[in-house]
Amino acid sequence: MVEKFYITTAIDYVNSSPHLGHAYEKICADVLARWNRLLGKKVFFLTGTDENAQKNAQAAKEKKIPVKEFVDRNSKIFEKLCKTLNLSHDYFIRTTEKKHIKASQDIFQRAYNNGDIYKGNYEGYYCTGCEAFKTEKDLVDGKCPEHNKKPEWLEEESYFFRLSKYENEIVKLLNSKDFILPDGYRKEMLARIKEEGLKDLSISRTKLDWGIPVPFDKKHLIYVWFDALINYVSGIDYPTGKYKEFWPADVHLIGKGINWFHSVIWPAMLISVNIPVPKTVLVHGYVNLFGKKMSKSGGKIIDPFELVENFGADPVRYFLIREIPFGQDGDFSEEALKDRLNNELANDLGNLVSRSLTMVEKYFDGKITKNKNKLKFDIDKIKKLMEKYKLTEALSEIWKYVQEINKYINKEKPWEIRDAPLSTRKREEVLYTVLDSLRIVSILLYAFIPETCEKISKQLNFEIKSLNDCKPNLLKEGKIKKGDILFKKIE
Repeated sequence: MVEKFYITTAIDYVNSSPHLGHAYEKICADVLARWNRLLGKKVFFLTGTDENAQKNAQAAKEKKIPVKEFVDRNSKIFEKLCKTLNLSHDYFIRTTEKKHIKASQDIFQRAYNNGDIYKGNYEGYYCTGCEAFKTEKDLVDGKCPEHNKKPEWLEEESYFFRLSKYENEIVKLLNSKDFILPDGYRKEMLARIKEEGLKDLSISRTKLDWGIPVPFDKKHLIYVWFDALINYVSGIDYPTGKYKEFWPADVHLIGKGINWFHSVIWPAMLISVNIPVPKTVLVHGYVNLFGKKMSKSGGKIIDPFELVENFGADPVRYFLIREIPFGQDGDFSEEALKDRLNNELANDLGNLVSRSLTMVEKYFDGKITKNKNKLKFDIDKIKKLMEKYKLTEALSEIWKYVQEINKYINKEKPWEIRDAPLSTRKREEVLYTVLDSLRIVSILLYAFIPETCEKISKQLNFEIKSLNDCKPNLLKEGKIKKGDILFKKIE
């Protein structure tokens, strides 16, 4: 039986255009999806948009556009981002879809039937930016630290979810080492529960006109986070179809600011309705600009569309994974991106491919002669890093091989070998080693920079199919098809 791998990103609010932080998360998820396909797994990769949020309704009101028209329009921008970044997602879920509304109401009803939802009155602070309830302790100088705004005070009738009932089960879950990665984020959640305990959660609103109605009380709308989390099962056609094939999720990839919702609230909701919990919540840090978190509300953003237009999708993908240690915050700078593009992508890889293929054309009329690859690759080390979701370290290890191939060709200097029969064979051996090694490297790099690796594979006349092909001496004899330069340097 083929092993499955189900990975999700967080779904994005559509109150304004996407920024580089959105792009980073999607790229990381795409790398893992592509890598697991190369491992031979049956992969499902879900991303999408969160459209029932009050912040979306407020933004539509400010633009004087009907909310449905507003979310329809803005959701298309996020879909376009997926295409721009060359993502390999299998489905783009929108939480205004009928199947998502049905799944949300079904799970709400089931939790209610199980005695885990009750009616009461809510009083407290609510941050529309986070679409979350805040305690005094959450605030800094009376403001939400994520959005630097004062939350509004709410007093209204509400349905509550018995989150407190599941405290012991959630603590037990959080004590399993691989449930939240990297481990520091798991310890944060345990520390917060130890300090605060789990309190029942307000999960409906009455003073709104945008959202999913509570199935048995149309006066109430389901709290947006309760409905949003359900996208992970509605996106795979819960309770039938792909849900039966792919659930539980292998990875929920999320930013650190929403860890609590995914690692505490979501598992409790699932336990309440007898749905298995996900295997791993994988947490990444923020992409900062001048040391501060990118924020649509704060106006500090980098436009990913503009960035890809100026630099290309693969350089942006490569830079974000290489520059930002996965799980930590990292700073974006255009100068650092140019440096990686010019020195690593253009020089180390692009120039290596170009000059080695040029030599095959010059000395052997474009024909590769079968030989023995003299370089060695420790693929297992890279596989283990990827298994542990250490994307930055894995990419760094792969790049060491790119540098090793450069060292080898510079040491052997095939352009200086004279044209006697023995020396011709030596040149064939050196160029075969270089090109066969480039074949292996292009398979290993495919998850990170897929468009570039496809170009290399076409030039070397082979197909990228499986990590099992990362063995030496598999490059076949035949004509190469030297193409255009892979990366143009940017001054």
